[in-house]
Amino acid sequence: MCGRFTLKGPPNQIAKMLGLDIVPNLEPRFNIAPTQETIAVRMEDGGRALVKLKWGLVPFWAKDASIGSKMINARADTVAEKPAYRHAFAKRRCLIPTDGFYEWQSHGKSAPKQPHHIHRPDGEPFAFAGLWERWEKGNEPFETFTIITTDAPESLTDIHHRVPVILTADGMERWLRTAEEEADGLADLLKPLPDGELVAEPVSTTVNNVRNDGPACLEPANDTEPETESKPKAAQGDLFG
Repeated sequence: MCGRFTLKGPPNQIAKMLGLDIVPNLEPRFNIAPTQETIAVRMEDGGRALVKLKWGLVPFWAKDASIGSKMINARADTVAEKPAYRHAFAKRRCLIPTDGFYEWQSHGKSAPKQPHHIHRPDGEPFAFAGLWERWEKGNEPFETFTIITTDAPESLTDIHHRVPVILTADGMERWLRTAEEEADGLADLLKPLPDGELVAEPVSTTVNNVRNDGPACLEPANDTEPETESKPKAAQGDLFG
């Protein structure tokens, strides 16, 4: 499961990783949580487009948009068949940029869970495999996304048994451009990265509170901060300034 992630790196690095010609205007995010907005990349008019989406996929056919809060992740092994996701898997795939995600390690029923920030060893940004949908049954249409998850590599299973699907540069291109009738051929992308591609660092329990969205979320576990730092950023401003 992936329930929180970060996007704090320099915008020019994020744009380069995503294959964008324009550098977006982004504020650092240290604790992106379900129901909040973040940026995503999808295909529009034959090219990559940067958009804002709300985390928690609402299928186009859903009667009630509140279902989205329960649909923040989609399992790789069932995403092509489940009614909630198969339409988006065939037609509405996207990239969710990040530079790390959080998972909580259990130490027994009586002990508090320890949050870890999981990221590339070099700290560079990367992209989750995502799906998006547009819901038009309410007074104001809106767009949402979910993150696809897969089995964790062996080096991370002590922390959690699932991780988001992370795409390589070639994988991102295939994920965005593969035609609907060939979507089943994308299954090989929905695999965990090899051991050593990600590292996990114990961090402060400040991240436990979704109202906190600042650097204190990434403080080492032994240097905990109060859980009252700042309110979440529900939406980005103008992406291009």
